[in-house]
Amino acid sequence: MSESSSFLKGVILGSIFWALIKMLGHVRMGYGNRMYHHDHHHLRAPNKEETLKWSESEQRVELSQSVRVYCIILVKPKDVSLWAALRETWTKHCDKAEFFSSERVKVFESVNMDTDDPWLMMRKAYKYALDEYGDHYNWFFLAHLTTFAIIENLKYFLLKKDPSQPFYLGHTVKSGDLDYVDVEGGIVLSIESMKRLSLKKVSEMCPEQGGMIWTLSEDKQLADCLRYAGVFAENAEDSEGKDVFNTKPLRLFIEEAMTNQPTLVVEGCCSDMAVTFNGLTANEMHVMMYGVYRLRAFGHIFTDALVFLPPNGSDSD
Repeated sequence: MSESSSFLKGVILGSIFWALIKMLGHVRMGYGNRMYHHDHHHLRAPNKEETLKWSESEQRVELSQSVRVYCIILVKPKDVSLWAALRETWTKHCDKAEFFSSERVKVFESVNMDTDDPWLMMRKAYKYALDEYGDHYNWFFLAHLTTFAIIENLKYFLLKKDPSQPFYLGHTVKSGDLDYVDVEGGIVLSIESMKRLSLKKVSEMCPEQGGMIWTLSEDKQLADCLRYAGVFAENAEDSEGKDVFNTKPLRLFIEEAMTNQPTLVVEGCCSDMAVTFNGLTANEMHVMMYGVYRLRAFGHIFTDALVFLPPNGSDSD
């Protein structure tokens, strides 16, 4: 009986301790609510009528060249097939794409982060990107290996956005008082956001590892750090209000639309200007590549006002 009583007391004390830890973590996350109050925004892409009003072709060319995207892809060595698929598909359309691995890999070229901690890996990748390429690119897009991105649609979305402003965007989710961009759909940071994330005072308030936020996912930790620097998450939508950063694969959206809106499958599925889909296999990456970049309807003439040319030396489709 004595042993049972001691065990029960231990369980109760342990439960109380764990509840206290969670509560303190919540307090840590909610620190400075008034200071970091932010009215959530929904950033929208330009509509096609708006782009057609840009009269001079020179202005269109200048605009198309003004958006430069550096792509950060976080990888783990075991995902070789996905790694190969991304190298052969959409990453060719980035102005520059680099893979950041948790360890040194012989099969593919990558930047070794020397850690498998998701948050530390993300943070080190951002620091590397800013140090090496902060003067060359104004937007930084981070994705996982299972994400497929249409970079031209991303550039179109960013056309009228100012990279010197402190914000970041993607598919936003609310957790308590924190709005954050879900990493499953990809994360886009402006160059100003990258600079603020690297500030010494932000680094000191936002430790690399451990502390009271160690149980949080990397995208929540990023949001928590960025708001110390006055950078907040914004939801990206097309001109009709549909999300353009998606955290699920296209096939799931189609299945849901067929179930819920069988007469409006296309309209009820996704935005025409979708930027990302997530949860794809290597084979699905190639299928998406075929549908997005290679399949053409003979005789159909596109009237887009802008053309985003592939990077110099690229073998993109």
